[in-house]
Amino acid sequence: MAHRESPVVLNGTQVSYIGHDSKDIPHFLGETYGKFARRLDLSFNQLRLLAGLKMFTELEELVVDNNLLGNDLQLPRLPKLHTLTLNKNQLTDIEALLEHLADVTPSLEYLSLLGNEACPNQLVSLDKDDDDYQRYRYFVLYKLPQLKFLDSRKVTKTELKEAQARGAFMKVVKPKSEEMPKEAGLENRPLPYTPLPRGSRDAKNHKGVFAKCRYIYYGKHSEGNRFIRNDQL
Repeated sequence: MAHRESPVVLNGTQVSYIGHDSKDIPHFLGETYGKFARRLDLSFNQLRLLAGLKMFTELEELVVDNNLLGNDLQLPRLPKLHTLTLNKNQLTDIEALLEHLADVTPSLEYLSLLGNEACPNQLVSLDKDDDDYQRYRYFVLYKLPQLKFLDSRKVTKTELKEAQARGAFMKVVKPKSEEMPKEAGLENRPLPYTPLPRGSRDAKNHKGVFAKCRYIYYGKHSEGNRFIRNDQL
């Protein structure tokens, strides 16, 4: 009889359930691993809800990149969670998301939202520029001042000070009327470089986005279970 490989990759307290097209978090994950898992990677699925996380009471790191999570995202209270990556989902309402995270993830220090409309940069829209992205950072840091790392950059003291002073007024969206006319042939130009996967559903291509540094590797199928250790900050 052929051996059937488990859909779960377990490495100590690190649990990976990647690329299974799941629309919900399977109940068996919480029953089997919820009480001891410290890190959970659910990337490359089709998740719209995260209700199953309520069984992961000890969770410290959560990776849910490349799913279908939208503005109705609701997390259970996760008091120990310090790292959250929501790259390449369908999030558009940044204010509602940040207010929710402030309520349910009081220990959050690392957050990445790249590839969502809520994170205005050229990864999602060519009409966004560096100023748009910096205003977004100020607004996020105003709402979540405890963050040490946002998207692909470390939070600086100067940036945090500016966020505290003006961040409340930095939720700025450019009116469509200000958009520049498209240049001829623009649609044929290559898209700007992106550190995120180009729609790949291969777990081996899943790469982290918390800046350039030495990495820690977890799991035999995912190349992207990478995070910064405290002693590397």
